[in-house]
Amino acid sequence: MRRTRRRQGEAGYSLLEILIGLAIVALLIGVAGPRVFALFERGKQKVAVIQMESIQAGLDLFRLDMRRYPTAEEGLAALVSRPAGAANWSGPYIEGSAAPLDPWDAPYLYEPAGAAGYTLLSYGADGAPGGDGENADIRAE
Repeated sequence: MRRTRRRQGEAGYSLLEILIGLAIVALLIGVAGPRVFALFERGKQKVAVIQMESIQAGLDLFRLDMRRYPTAEEGLAALVSRPAGAANWSGPYIEGSAAPLDPWDAPYLYEPAGAAGYTLLSYGADGAPGGDGENADIRAE
């Protein structure tokens, strides 16, 4: 049998060097991973706030034309399609073919408060009232 020796200048890594490199990468992912996911969830909350501001602008434009906010029955769909009997409607007031969904694919909750205004709400990541962090409710009035 003939043994081959590594010549000086030949490239290559031993199994031990590869395993050490993989261990270091796994350690970095274990430490940094949760922080990256937390930033991603905070980004979704910021997207929800921006979408809600756009919806609020649409609601205000609807009010200027119709002299009222949409009723509970009309909901946010009144911003993208003409409600029955709405002669002064000159929308759509927001982009899209349907009322937008929040970043967690749930509809925004719209509750009219008469002439005084409305409440616009997203329940956050858990889709349930209350919560904190990424599960916190996002409210606009």
